[in-house]
Amino acid sequence: MQVQKAPNDNWWRGGVIYQIYPRSFADSNGDGIGDLPGITAHLDYVASLGVDGIWLSPFFTSPMKDFGYDVSDYCDVDPMFGSLADFKALIARAHELGLKVMIDQVLSHSSDQHPWFVESRSSTTNAKSDWYVWADAKDDGNPPNNWLSIFGGSAWQWDTRRCQYYMHNFLTSQPDLNFHNPQVQTALLETVKFWLDLGVDGYRLDTVNFYVHDAQLRNNPPRGRPDGTDAAVTAVNPYGWQWHKYDKSQPENLEFLRKLRAMLDQYPNTAMVGEIGDDDGLACLAEYTRGGDKLHMAYCFDLLGPEHSAPYLHGVISRFESISEGGWPCWALSNHDVVRVASRWGGSAHDLAKLKLAAAMQLSLRGSSCIYQGDELGLPEAEIAFEDIQDPYGITMWPEFKGRDGCRTPMPWDGKAADLGFAPAGATQSKPWLPVAESQRALAVSEQDGVKDSLLTYYRQILQWRKTQPAIQRGDLQLLPVSDLVFAFVRGFEGARVLCAFNFSATATRYALPADLHGAQALEGSGLSGGTLQADSLELAPWGGLFARLG
Repeated sequence: MQVQKAPNDNWWRGGVIYQIYPRSFADSNGDGIGDLPGITAHLDYVASLGVDGIWLSPFFTSPMKDFGYDVSDYCDVDPMFGSLADFKALIARAHELGLKVMIDQVLSHSSDQHPWFVESRSSTTNAKSDWYVWADAKDDGNPPNNWLSIFGGSAWQWDTRRCQYYMHNFLTSQPDLNFHNPQVQTALLETVKFWLDLGVDGYRLDTVNFYVHDAQLRNNPPRGRPDGTDAAVTAVNPYGWQWHKYDKSQPENLEFLRKLRAMLDQYPNTAMVGEIGDDDGLACLAEYTRGGDKLHMAYCFDLLGPEHSAPYLHGVISRFESISEGGWPCWALSNHDVVRVASRWGGSAHDLAKLKLAAAMQLSLRGSSCIYQGDELGLPEAEIAFEDIQDPYGITMWPEFKGRDGCRTPMPWDGKAADLGFAPAGATQSKPWLPVAESQRALAVSEQDGVKDSLLTYYRQILQWRKTQPAIQRGDLQLLPVSDLVFAFVRGFEGARVLCAFNFSATATRYALPADLHGAQALEGSGLSGGTLQADSLELAPWGGLFARLG
């Protein structure tokens, strides 16, 4: 018998999600680490932006070897962040403000301190002996295959208790769960249900295509050393030197996603967004979100790198639109894993016009959007001295890759405060877990709030304006001819059509419009500037853009 689905208002379809990294958002007690009460105290600010929901990076019990992405208890709050009561208060306040709450579920792996792994590694015959990915050594003692860890070196770690290797796609302290075991899937689904019953509105699923590995443990084929032409293959991390055919993105992954979706469908107005890290991220994104029975939406890393020329953007969107078959993307330009967009796309001067243009482009693509905390302020990547680095990825790869700490420094609330207002005035101060970035002081919320031409004001304006444009929120997308400088497309919904054009260059340019777009009328209220309409063309200033009504 088919189970009746709960109603879903599709708030996520075309919605905007604001990512909060709890350690760095706001510290309510002055211990140097952000926490849940700190987030709750600043939810009014988040709501004022005009976003639809928040995504909270992990706050579960953890030894914090990877800052919460190594979970030792899926159903409790780590004391450094607060308590379950604090989390319930956060949900209640968010809902009062009309914000949905999505939490980060790390299902592909756990901490090596999780009771499941402690039992699993204790012997080859215990009740959870097959809950993780264990394998015998080759006859010469080497690991069972050539799989690599993203954080460097082999994906296999020798364990002297079982005299076997266990698999870890990330740190050795993050063993991979064995999704070929139905008991593992059932246990993980129970942890998902726990938070749904507490009232969360959905999930961001970490490394969602990593859940299932090839049961035969076949070697990945070589990709080759980088030759400088492929930005996806880096010289400092050999992970990119092979095609990841067998260690992730396996067909069985889809069946687990269907089980996840079936569970969420029993709760009203819920949604899932998945993180896709794959050799062909766009194809995986499309596969995982089409059909209405897996993820609601997902993002990959195609817009999270340095490339942002008009031809590149046209190519990314053109390919996705050609293969999506109804799939739904959630476009992100920054998150806690990559260099901030103000530094990647904004140039050394973090040009304000570039950042406004990037935001306008992101928020007008077909799909949903995710904004990382501080991007609405134009925060640049922070410089972190080696002695202050916390990220194990950066410590391993130093100095050519400095890790992810530069995008994780404390949120600057008050440009006049010594700690940028990360902790409340008068609190017993401890040193923040990462140093505050002096380069961000002039960009603090206090310095931009209410300032007419600030990026913060612009984000509020365009997010509120976007809510009045159903064609941009939910419409289809028609790409206009590719240009060396201009990325342009038309969004259409129920007869309404909106032209969106962006000059991704430092050169003023004229962009000829197709004949069926002549006579467009400029749309007011978005805050985007630098574009004027002629009868048959657009005149776009450097880093200028324009929205126009058609028909």
